Amino acid sequence: MTFKQQANWLRTLGSTGLTVSAVAAGGGPIGSMPEMFGYDVPTEQAVDLVTKLLRSPVRVIDTSNGYSSGDSERRIGQGIARAGGLPADYLISTKTDAKDGDYSGKRVRQSIKESMERLGIDKLPLVYLHDPEYALDQGLDAPGGAVEVLVELQREGVIGALGVAGGDVKVMHQFLDLGVFDVLLNHNRWTLVDRSAGALFDRASAAGMGVVNAAYLGGGLLANPHGQRMYGYRPASDATINAAVALEGLCRQWGTDLATAALQFSLRDPRIHMSVVGISKPQRIDPLLVSANTELPEEFWAAAEKLTPDASNWLDQVDP
Repeated sequence: MTFKQQANWLRTLGSTGLTVSAVAAGGGPIGSMPEMFGYDVPTEQAVDLVTKLLRSPVRVIDTSNGYSSGDSERRIGQGIARAGGLPADYLISTKTDAKDGDYSGKRVRQSIKESMERLGIDKLPLVYLHDPEYALDQGLDAPGGAVEVLVELQREGVIGALGVAGGDVKVMHQFLDLGVFDVLLNHNRWTLVDRSAGALFDRASAAGMGVVNAAYLGGGLLANPHGQRMYGYRPASDATINAAVALEGLCRQWGTDLATAALQFSLRDPRIHMSVVGISKPQRIDPLLVSANTELPEEFWAAAEKLTPDASNWLDQVDP
């Protein structure tokens, strides 16, 4: 497939100086997470996917230390090795994770070491503090804690840009209050059916941070609204399901598909530098690029906006 690269396909990630593609491949499925995604991804398929991504217009793979107990990073590392090394213009971002309930500063240093070894990368250009909402009892922002150690690693040159990645928007606001993060990644909360992250993205954008919108498909609902009744990895409300089905019908009327509209909803937002979607098969790369190149008219977006569920159905209840 010939990909017509749009003028803003490559862009700078906020004030980090890092160049990213508008769309990044999410590394969760690469590691195979059947308990979350409902299907297994064999090792060879995942490694082949990585090698093809390295040759594709998608210039970022986003992973995490804890995805499949490190298998995502291992497979990405194997794909890099098979491809003969990481292209100079390619970015692998990863995240720190707790282990056995430990999210201490010491654990963060070990998490970074593990990631570098698995990926075969000497310096990690972008590292996120991952899912802080599940470790608020760990003293993440205390002296010697996870955040302080990440800042030290950044000063030491071990990591480049420092990000925070999670879901709950109130917790994300709390970590932005620390004033040490360069990039915000939020998932499932700025989509066709959920706008929980609106104020959060406003704040991060105004501060010059890189803004990354992950899981714009809501964990799968906005790819197939007739499958599992789940959104954001939890049971979805009837209103959310009905909205997704109605949006699918609207897409048919306009000659497109729901997954394409979900991606374009994220891409058209000027606050968002990069949109992340999980990919498990090499043959999904070309359709993704077609979706990225599909422009939809303002009349479509006006109609889609009317189908947005009430805020009471969003993942997070936010102040008006």
